[in-house]
Amino acid sequence: MKSYNFNIKKSTVKLAKKLLPLISVVGVAVSLTGCSSSLTKTNQSSADNNQLVSKSSNDIGGLSKKEYQKLSNSIFKVNTYGYFDVNNGRSTLNPKSWKTNEVIYQNLDNLNRTSGSNTGFLEKRNLAKGSLRVRQTVAPTGWHYNHGGDQIYNRGHLIAYSVSAGIDQDGNYNPKNQSGDQNNPKNLFTQSAYSNQQLQTIYETKVRNALKANKKVIYQATPIFKGNEKMARGVNLQAISTDGSLNFNVFIFNVQPGYKFNYANGRAKKDSSVVVKALPAALQSHYINYSGKRYRNNYRNNYRNNQRNIYHSRNSDGYDTYHFNKDDTERQAQKDEQRFIHRQYNETKDAAKKNIHKAVNEVDNWWQHHKNEYYRHYRYHHYHR
Repeated sequence: MKSYNFNIKKSTVKLAKKLLPLISVVGVAVSLTGCSSSLTKTNQSSADNNQLVSKSSNDIGGLSKKEYQKLSNSIFKVNTYGYFDVNNGRSTLNPKSWKTNEVIYQNLDNLNRTSGSNTGFLEKRNLAKGSLRVRQTVAPTGWHYNHGGDQIYNRGHLIAYSVSAGIDQDGNYNPKNQSGDQNNPKNLFTQSAYSNQQLQTIYETKVRNALKANKKVIYQATPIFKGNEKMARGVNLQAISTDGSLNFNVFIFNVQPGYKFNYANGRAKKDSSVVVKALPAALQSHYINYSGKRYRNNYRNNYRNNQRNIYHSRNSDGYDTYHFNKDDTERQAQKDEQRFIHRQYNETKDAAKKNIHKAVNEVDNWWQHHKNEYYRHYRYHHYHR
């Protein structure tokens, strides 16, 4: 094998020995720079994803998790208003997010509750006719039937029936469906009659009026539950029109004057200490001023020549509700109770008549099929006894 002799100067060897540690450091630095670049890209990617999630959730805006938690700890104090403004009464919804006429219904949570925010992108064609409304049968968590004549519980709509015409239970608009939302488990929660009929209706009226004026409105309703409780402590309502003329953000306590709720299971017991302060005059604008002559025919004789502030609505069970001035409240409550009981009696009587009629028809059909056999049997025994 041929050998090669290399003449390497001692000075060169010494220089190489001196440069070797420096080369090693440079190599490690390059390696670390590559790792740092890779980590930076990974972190940037993660940040981008977080930003996308944040951007996606902020496209619509509305109630945040932090605000939800804060509202869930709100405690109603007796003899105060049954509501308060959130964010100084200004909605956190994004008016530019109105794209399509639809309602975003949230799925029920793992406790079967409507604890998410339902958001409606509404316009004039969503105004529903009351004549198409039917009785609600869904039993949301914390639900108990009204007994003893006192109406305590309502099936509260998140997106009101009156502003959801044409919206199906998937939240899409269908022109063939002119009814508002009904019997939709994703849109109902157990609500006190006071909270629903006296307070929430004020803000639903504001939305209706905006839609009647041909405004486009984003309306969001969020029941506020505390922990694993079955009954909501209240509901956050907020709305904004695309032109900004409608803008509100409130929290309504789920309370009933004269009753105290156990929110863990929804049960109520009488408690005279639960007093709710009368609404301020500024919130009375949703009432309609009728004269006796203009009022509905079946009440004309009772209220002729009397000027009264009367607000008419239909509650979640399909019953008409009338709210009067403070002096008339107790008397009207008694009449409402009598009318409620009378209506339940009539419905029960009609159902009984229907079942009796069905039973009579079944007996009659049986007789038509068996009477000849009966007559033959009768004649045989009559002549052979």
